Amino acid sequence: MTPASVADYRAAAKRRLPRVLFDYIDGGSYAEATLAANVADLRALKLRQRVLRDVSELSTTTTLFGQTLAMPVVLAPVGLAGMYARRGEAQAARAAKAAGVPFTLSTMGVCTAAEVARAAAPPWFQLYMIRDRGFMAEVLSRTAALGCPVLVFTVDLPVPGARYRDVRNGMVATTPAQRAAQIIDGLAHPAWLWDVQINGGPHVLGTVAEAAKDLKRLVEFWSWAGRNFDPSVTWDDLAWVREHWKGPILLKGVLDVADARSAADLGVEGIVISNHGGRQLDSAPSSIEALAPIAQAVGDRVSVLMDGGVRSGLDVLKAMAAGARACLIGRAWAWSLGAAGEAGVAHMLQILRQELRVAMALTGCVDVNSASAELLAD
Repeated sequence: MTPASVADYRAAAKRRLPRVLFDYIDGGSYAEATLAANVADLRALKLRQRVLRDVSELSTTTTLFGQTLAMPVVLAPVGLAGMYARRGEAQAARAAKAAGVPFTLSTMGVCTAAEVARAAAPPWFQLYMIRDRGFMAEVLSRTAALGCPVLVFTVDLPVPGARYRDVRNGMVATTPAQRAAQIIDGLAHPAWLWDVQINGGPHVLGTVAEAAKDLKRLVEFWSWAGRNFDPSVTWDDLAWVREHWKGPILLKGVLDVADARSAADLGVEGIVISNHGGRQLDSAPSSIEALAPIAQAVGDRVSVLMDGGVRSGLDVLKAMAAGARACLIGRAWAWSLGAAGEAGVAHMLQILRQELRVAMALTGCVDVNSASAELLAD
């Protein structure tokens, strides 16, 4: 069956991937209430259907930080993507380049920024701050030298969230029984085993490999993160980041208007409204709920993007109407990569663009940049 939606790619990824990896993509924190709200609140947002409008010519193109995007979509940073398909970050970056949208490499990715740049183009780079600032300065220097255009500084993970699926599956600390279950499950997924486990090495966190020599198994990387991520980072540390990065900086993980104002006051070029896909503080607001107040407060000072719950081009238009300049998508591309590699990501992006065009036509919106609250039903 040919996938027709992001949901179809989720189902296909669930069949192809070992449980420990699928649940890492799919799961959230605590009771996963915020994860569910991200999707449900977007679904509940109503659009005005307009008729007898000339929609024969539609434009989904936008510009962001000096780049032209074929549609207002950015592939969000996703950790361990190189375990979903062979050299997964490079595959996804090629698909993003072909679709005319940016790809963001996670600090916790398997591929390095240099490998992604060779495969496609210099990616946007996502920064987690670890305790060794000298090492992080070297990472930023190397990344900037490649020509990576945008830094996405994730600020909502001073400590890893309480992700019950990952604990049960042995991703935090693996017991002998859990390790045996992982081996058996891997053997039960031969296509993944051949593509990734046998032929997809090296299985390391490429960007931080030199700092993570004590990490013996990638599926236990959250334990390493807990030991090495820096929980002391504050607003004052933005000056350090700016010292080592001269290009645009996006703060990812903003949900509160006061924090958005602080970010704007400190001169960042953009913010990403995000609750980390419902993977950090459960019971935090959904991204779409937080979007409009923040866009109204600082949208004239910084570029406001949204991440969380986007499962279709229809969702992209809703977010644009609520005040976003563009959307980041994470699970959508991770599922499609896990299901079908580069071809899956490319097809998923085609689906999103077509869904966006249909939604624009049916709301009478001929230019995605003109989307506003006028598209939203009361």
